Amino acid sequence: MEKIDALDRKILDIVTRNARIASKDVAMECGVSRAAIHQRIQRLIEMKVITGSGYNTNPKSLGLGTCTFVGIRLERGNLYREVVSKLDAIPEVTECYFTTGPYTMLCKLYARDNEHLMDLINNKIQGIHGVVSTETLIVLEESMHRPISICETTRSEEPAEEPITDNVATFAATLDDDLD
Repeated sequence: MEKIDALDRKILDIVTRNARIASKDVAMECGVSRAAIHQRIQRLIEMKVITGSGYNTNPKSLGLGTCTFVGIRLERGNLYREVVSKLDAIPEVTECYFTTGPYTMLCKLYARDNEHLMDLINNKIQGIHGVVSTETLIVLEESMHRPISICETTRSEEPAEEPITDNVATFAATLDDDLD
């Protein structure tokens, strides 16, 4: 796998804080051309460092006021993939993880209210073949939600590279193109 360098980390830090930022603004902040930003982002996508993009929605504004984590114990761990495919068919389930510890799986889901939650757990999740038991943890408040800090958590043991700069004339011409 190709390594990511200091410029890649800086680009990732910027775009994970604001995915709608214009390439010219990323280029300006990084001191490189807009073309260099496009090439770097495309390479990061091809390397699967960047795995998606989109908009975040507020579940409460969509009528889903109850956020819940459900710990699921399976009859056998090798049923995991089969159970995941069944959970994937439940639109309220937004995340699912195969875990160690007291649960075979941990899922995050959103429900309208406690009645809806009870229906999801009793009639949908617990009805899946291989599910032995569930434990429900209702979220009272989301205290923190953020993307991983690119610059602080992904530094390698190698010394940081010098910032990359392009020819000033090329950079200025690119900015002029962006303004048109």
